[in-house]
Amino acid sequence: MKISVNWLRELVNVTLTPEELADILTIAGLEVEEIEDRRQWADGVVIGKITDRQPHPNADKLSVCQVDIGAETPLNIVCGAPNAKADIYVAVATMGTYLPKIDLKIKPAKLRGVKSEGMICSLAEVGLTKESAGIHIFDEDNLKLGADARPFLGLDDVILDIYPTANRADAMSMIGVAREVAALTGGELNLPQPAKTPLPKKQTYPLTITVLEKNACPAYIGTVIEGVKIAPSPEWLKKRLEAAGVRPINNVVDITNLILLEWGQPLHAFDLQRLETVAGNKKSLTVGVRFSQEKETLKTLDGQDRTLKPVNLLITANDTPVAIAGVMGGEETEVYEGTKNILLEAALFEQVTIRRSSRGQSLRSEASTRYERGINQSELELACQRAISLITELAGGTPITQAIADNRPDLSTQSIILRLERIHQVLGPIKKGDEITQIAADDVERILTNLGCQLSPVKNRTNVWSVSVPSYRYRDLEREIDLIEEVARLYGYDHFCDELPDKTEAGGLSLEDQTQRKVREVFRAVGLTELVQYSLVKPEGAQVVLANPLFAEYSALRTNLFDGLIDAFAYNQSQGNGALNGFEIGRVFRRIDGEIHEQDNLAGIMGGDFLPQGRWTRSGKPNPMIWYEAKGILDSIFQRLGLVVEYQPDSQDQRLHPGRTASLWLNGKRLGTFGQIHPQLRQQRDLIDAVYAFELDFNCLLNALNKDNLLTPHFQPYSAYPAVERDLAFFASLKVTVGELTKTMNKAGGNLLAGVELFDDYQGKNVPEGQRSLAFSLVYRSGDRTLTDEDVEPVHDKIRQTLVKEFDVTLRS
Repeated sequence: MKISVNWLRELVNVTLTPEELADILTIAGLEVEEIEDRRQWADGVVIGKITDRQPHPNADKLSVCQVDIGAETPLNIVCGAPNAKADIYVAVATMGTYLPKIDLKIKPAKLRGVKSEGMICSLAEVGLTKESAGIHIFDEDNLKLGADARPFLGLDDVILDIYPTANRADAMSMIGVAREVAALTGGELNLPQPAKTPLPKKQTYPLTITVLEKNACPAYIGTVIEGVKIAPSPEWLKKRLEAAGVRPINNVVDITNLILLEWGQPLHAFDLQRLETVAGNKKSLTVGVRFSQEKETLKTLDGQDRTLKPVNLLITANDTPVAIAGVMGGEETEVYEGTKNILLEAALFEQVTIRRSSRGQSLRSEASTRYERGINQSELELACQRAISLITELAGGTPITQAIADNRPDLSTQSIILRLERIHQVLGPIKKGDEITQIAADDVERILTNLGCQLSPVKNRTNVWSVSVPSYRYRDLEREIDLIEEVARLYGYDHFCDELPDKTEAGGLSLEDQTQRKVREVFRAVGLTELVQYSLVKPEGAQVVLANPLFAEYSALRTNLFDGLIDAFAYNQSQGNGALNGFEIGRVFRRIDGEIHEQDNLAGIMGGDFLPQGRWTRSGKPNPMIWYEAKGILDSIFQRLGLVVEYQPDSQDQRLHPGRTASLWLNGKRLGTFGQIHPQLRQQRDLIDAVYAFELDFNCLLNALNKDNLLTPHFQPYSAYPAVERDLAFFASLKVTVGELTKTMNKAGGNLLAGVELFDDYQGKNVPEGQRSLAFSLVYRSGDRTLTDEDVEPVHDKIRQTLVKEFDVTLRS
């Protein structure tokens, strides 16, 4: 919200500079993001009067003006504006003036042979508009020549752009910020007190208010004002709105916007005749508040035809929609140049209702922003009366009828118990000069009183108060801890001692965090890039769909990481970046037995030429990754993590090749799946020939790794003695996997067997049907001696006999 310092000084007696004001507001929690010093936009621009204008001798569109700025001699200025003429007061940028909005420094110049000693300014050149058709002409007469032009241009102000936190609804208004500044500085408040405009005893207009949704609309005030004259607003009102970034429209609409900025209370003015036309009955008018029904439509003030939804709270005229309550009015009933009579709406709407309604139409406004945060219920009548008073003064209207529907809860009985002991316990000691002490009870009472709270001592309890919070803070101050926070905020955080708790230990990573970092490091070490993707996906076929999504195209939660990696792979390939070899650790969501479950998974994708740098050795030909190379990358990861993972044939995932897919098992639990992308899916996504993917249960992996010996592996010395190699060949059934055979040989070989490696796999001639010929190389080694045949043969023979016994193999060696 943009805060005018000049306006603020009218509301509270404060002498701080804008920079000092920004500092104390930021420290107190109302962050000032930007200080816009408008005084610099026209520093050096003065009031001048054109005393003579003559055509330029060498240019048809230029003129030569004599401009009096109160100096001994008038300035000779060449001007190209079509509205330049004699006897008008203008803004003149003198020599040496810098205009930052157009990045121009005024210097002596010659334009088509005629000297020019300054520049007559338009509003665009001093930053007040984006474009101007000509120079700015002051409406005032008898201005002092040579005087600073900034006060007359409205450029004698500084604007603070503040971003209050969501809980500070009161700070979304000038009066709210003024109250905050008064509490911080001790300045005296000077809030506007509108004169009460009396209504006739006999109200002449038949107006009825019907609120069907009392929880959604606690209060509604409708005031009929007749005889208004729509015209441009006075300059003070225009400048006040422009300083806050609001475009002036006309006097009635500008007054409603002024009240929104000043009190934080949104108002809306309907053209009464247009309202009666829409209602279809001029004898009586019933203004209603209800939720939308199916297939209702409304054209809003932004010119959009909107299909209303059941979450949209509506204002109706004889049950015909005329506005989306608290968000935006309808175009059919807006105030225009010919408006004579108006209906002024001042209402309270419930926060959640307006938030849902606004999001349901993807429409936010200044009004909805304030309703979503919460409006001060107790000052509704005051804001309404202020608007009526200004409309009477500036638009000549006369209020004739007012109808009220009021269902507001009584907030006057709410109070909070505050203990000084608890304040000391939470905030700790303070620095007061050279002394370390506790915050005093007098300071607590002073701070909360300045905030508008009322404190009453609790009987028979020392330094314990019953605190009644002001109506404009009741949504924010609800508990004792909220009051303690206010004491700390206004006393000043810099006054409290910097002390660590008594039991303080050095920070460190948890075992789970250490494990996650190790896993990420290992996957990166084998050449995979870590990827991060959105958890939100398209809703087609999704198990978990969001009830209130930010975007309709991403309204569901992902159930796996595979699909996202395939999308990323296809996109990188389409952009000419080649194969994407990467992994991702992310959360997936599934619906099981009607309940939503979430878990962390680890997935990866690989393909293409994994080492393209050596392509020159292959005459430039690529070397696509094969299944065993992809499996080898995964095996090297498991080996570095110290895990023994088993592979078993699997064909459950329809996205993977049924003959080239394996399920992964770790300690008897399913770890995940690894395989090649199915050829049909590869063709659909136009991927390269062979792409491989895996997805693992990350929690299963972490549980296996949460052991000190895996996180911090111990060094094992290498054997200084030579190894003995033996080959073992046999026929085995096709149903027996190499993994099962390897596991059995390692178990039977005991400590002497150092390694098992398959070096031949053959099917065909001279091999029995239903079998294959396998040949393994077995390595034996001991750490304390050189092995002899007498050491190796018994172990080697045991392995052979175990294979025959368990798998019925036929030995060939």
